[in-house]
Amino acid sequence: MSLEFDEKLSYLEKPSRADVPDEDMKFYEENVASMEKNWGFINNLFKVLPLNSSQYMGFFRLKESLFTPETCYLSNADKEMMGLVISSTNGCNYCLTTHSDYLRGITKDPMWVDQLTYNYRAAKLTEKQRALCDYAYFVTVHPREITTEQVDKLRAAGFNDHEILEAAYVAGYFNYTNRWVSTIEPLPNPGHYSHNR
Repeated sequence: MSLEFDEKLSYLEKPSRADVPDEDMKFYEENVASMEKNWGFINNLFKVLPLNSSQYMGFFRLKESLFTPETCYLSNADKEMMGLVISSTNGCNYCLTTHSDYLRGITKDPMWVDQLTYNYRAAKLTEKQRALCDYAYFVTVHPREITTEQVDKLRAAGFNDHEILEAAYVAGYFNYTNRWVSTIEPLPNPGHYSHNR
C-alpha cells in the first residue's frame, strides 16, 4: 500500500489508512499507479496529502480542472511555465523540482527549462510567453497593485478573455500551492532532479 512508508517526508505526520475513506483511497491508488508508470516513483507530496483526505480530493479536482487539455484554453506548457516563474519568485523548492521535471517532459528542452527556472528574463521566449511570465511575476510580487493594465497587456499580446481568465486561475493556483507546500516542506524526490533530462 502506497501510504506505508517509514521515511520522514514532510513536517507533518504521515496519513493513516484508517482515516482515508475507501472511495478516496481507490482514487489515490489510481493516481499513484499512474505516477509509478510515468515517472518510476511516487511524488512524495502525494504520499502526505491524504492526511486530510477530503481536502486532498478537492485539491486534486482543482488541479485537474486547470490541467486537462480538452477543457482548457492555454497549453499545459504555458501553465507550467507560469508555475515555474511563480515558484521561483516564491522560492518554493519542492514546486520547482516537480514542475521543472514536468515541463522538461513536455518541451524536451531541459536547458530552456533551467533558464526559465533560474530567471525567466534570461530565457528565450515568444512575445506571448513573455507576456504570461511578466503577468505571473507581477501578480505574485505586487498583488495590491493589480489593475486593468495587466489584462490590457495580455490582450495586447494576443490573448482572448477565456485565456486571460485561465491565466488568472493558474497564477492564483500556483501561489496557493506554493504557500501551503512551503509550510509543510515535503522532501523532493531525488528522481525529479534528473528525470526528463
